[in-house]
Amino acid sequence: MRRLEDLRRFPFTDKKVERDRQLAAPDLGDMVAVPERDIVFVSASSGSTGVPTLSPFTKKDFDDFQNVESRQFWSVGMRPTDRYLHALNFSLFVGGPDVIGAQNLGALCIWGGTLPSERLLYIMKQFKPTITWTTPSYAWHLGEEALKHGIDPRSDLAIRKIIVAGEPGGSIPETRKAIEALWRADLYDFYGLSDIFGSCAGMCPEKEGLHLAEDNILLEVLDPETQEPVADGKPGEMVLTTLLKEARPMIRFRTGDIVTRLPEPCACGRTFSRFVVQGRIDDMIIVSGVNVFPSDIETVVRGHAGLTGEYRITVYEEERLLKFDVEVETAAGREHEAGALAKYVESEIKVRVGVRPKLVRAHPAGTLPRSTHKAKRLVDLRKS
Repeated sequence: MRRLEDLRRFPFTDKKVERDRQLAAPDLGDMVAVPERDIVFVSASSGSTGVPTLSPFTKKDFDDFQNVESRQFWSVGMRPTDRYLHALNFSLFVGGPDVIGAQNLGALCIWGGTLPSERLLYIMKQFKPTITWTTPSYAWHLGEEALKHGIDPRSDLAIRKIIVAGEPGGSIPETRKAIEALWRADLYDFYGLSDIFGSCAGMCPEKEGLHLAEDNILLEVLDPETQEPVADGKPGEMVLTTLLKEARPMIRFRTGDIVTRLPEPCACGRTFSRFVVQGRIDDMIIVSGVNVFPSDIETVVRGHAGLTGEYRITVYEEERLLKFDVEVETAAGREHEAGALAKYVESEIKVRVGVRPKLVRAHPAGTLPRSTHKAKRLVDLRKS
């Protein structure tokens, strides 16, 4: 490799490679490039086998990671005089440690996590944080919950900046403006993935695309079919290569996200590449910031002898929150166990994926439609 273009000679890495190498050499996999004694932190994301894929960090990796977080917090206007409420999951989620980036910047940090709405609203009233970070759908839901409890988020709370990630809503102008009006606060979208590190791209005050931390990560935008580069301004699959990672360098990692790199310079003056995310290549859905694959559900459904293995997922919106129902079938002669089997499926999905279906229905065998080709497992009732 003599120039950046030579990177195209290297093979791709993807989630399947990660998972296969981890299963081949438990627990961290044989893509790890340092001894375990040098690893100080791991995050995890659910995979299609139900086995979490781990992402290891050395001390330097972790410090580099949090340095980027501090820069991104600064870019949206966070200063040492701010109070920051971190309302993201701390349980193995790569976004959990991002609160340290805010602390390193000098802000007063409140380690909230995924608390019930009433508790978060109490914290907001009691400690008056000025900035928070959650998912777009939960930002809307929390604002509506505040109004139901007689709290006007625009005047009764001190939140003036909201950071969102985990769902595409923060980069959709209509959604962003609706949340901003509900809270009378500026909303900024961040992007991250556990395979690299927390938030590695984010909005600046111009809110025109997400700036990538290009001193840490090299960006390629490729045609998913031909795997050739696409011109700036054209959509393609985002492929990332880490430049500084020690524990597990990622070479040409296929993210599965369709993005468009913006060709023009940003008015904010920053020169790092900007992109906008169009969506996912596969059928993944994102519920409360957690990636859920149909294959995650299949792992649960096909792991119990009392079920036929047939299933259907229905996705819909309820009070601006994404929800999903799961339908399964009881095996012949097990119809009397329908209630217990439904509870089993609900519980196992929560354990394996991290979120719970709104409803699980267990039908008699033969109820769900069959297909001789690709079965339609996912029914999407959301508005386009």
